[in-house]
Amino acid sequence: MADPILYTDFPTLNLWRRGKVRDVYDLGEHLLFVASDRISAYDVIMEQGIPGKGEILTATSLFWFDRLRDVVPNHLVTADVDQFPEECAPYREQLRGRSMLVMKTQPLAIECVARGYLAGSGWKEYQVSRSVCGNPLPEGLELSSRLPEPIFTPATKAEEGHDINITFEQAAEIVGRATAEEARRLTLELYSRAAEIAEDRGIIIADTKFEFGHDASGRLILIDEALTPDSSRFWLASAYRPGSEQQNFDKQFLRDYLESVGWDKNPPAPHLPEDVIEGTATKYREALQRLTSTPVELP
Repeated sequence: MADPILYTDFPTLNLWRRGKVRDVYDLGEHLLFVASDRISAYDVIMEQGIPGKGEILTATSLFWFDRLRDVVPNHLVTADVDQFPEECAPYREQLRGRSMLVMKTQPLAIECVARGYLAGSGWKEYQVSRSVCGNPLPEGLELSSRLPEPIFTPATKAEEGHDINITFEQAAEIVGRATAEEARRLTLELYSRAAEIAEDRGIIIADTKFEFGHDASGRLILIDEALTPDSSRFWLASAYRPGSEQQNFDKQFLRDYLESVGWDKNPPAPHLPEDVIEGTATKYREALQRLTSTPVELP
């Protein structure tokens, strides 16, 4: 595999911010999103990257932006580097396949999570309170149980440290009730539509995180990425068995390794063995292949 691209450096472009995965450049009218090969777990960026990950995330988001645009508009202008502004021309080959030109928005200060199954932090919370983020759930559910209906479980956006699950009422205090209600409606509609599409392709979307922002006209639109292995739990539908961990195509492979070495989930992150890096890359590639029915070659 080729060396991962951990950071981009385009001297003549205005680097606005580096996120956990994306380097974002301000081009004036638009933003340029560049997906690196960085990977984070438990909100900590690993010191090593996953080769080809940025291209896989970009291709996955483009797949979903296209199929879900009738539910809600999204921020994509174009992913064709030949259509990017002229100042991007010197970097076209580096940008190809891992970048998007997007509209500027005012992002919501919450993350919008939809859960259709009980896993991760939701499972941990359910064992204590029989609820998740203020959503009461019936007794008797197991790890990986399908929920009676999908639920909205927002979270804070932490600049440093870990994101925190919150209730709908807390989300409404942060972004306003009308906006929170619209974000909840869109989150659950997007999840339900995507879950149907994915299940037809042999994948269960156990949960996923969406980001929304207000565009220049005040509309709430889908931004950032959509339904990627970074932001979702993808399970193999044919192997689904409630009561146990599932065969996955997402970041859980990495999380399982980090749990096995007893890491306290605070920086610095442990060094990743080559088999964990390669295994994570394979999981991400297979998720995209199953969703799009197109062979995916890692660089």
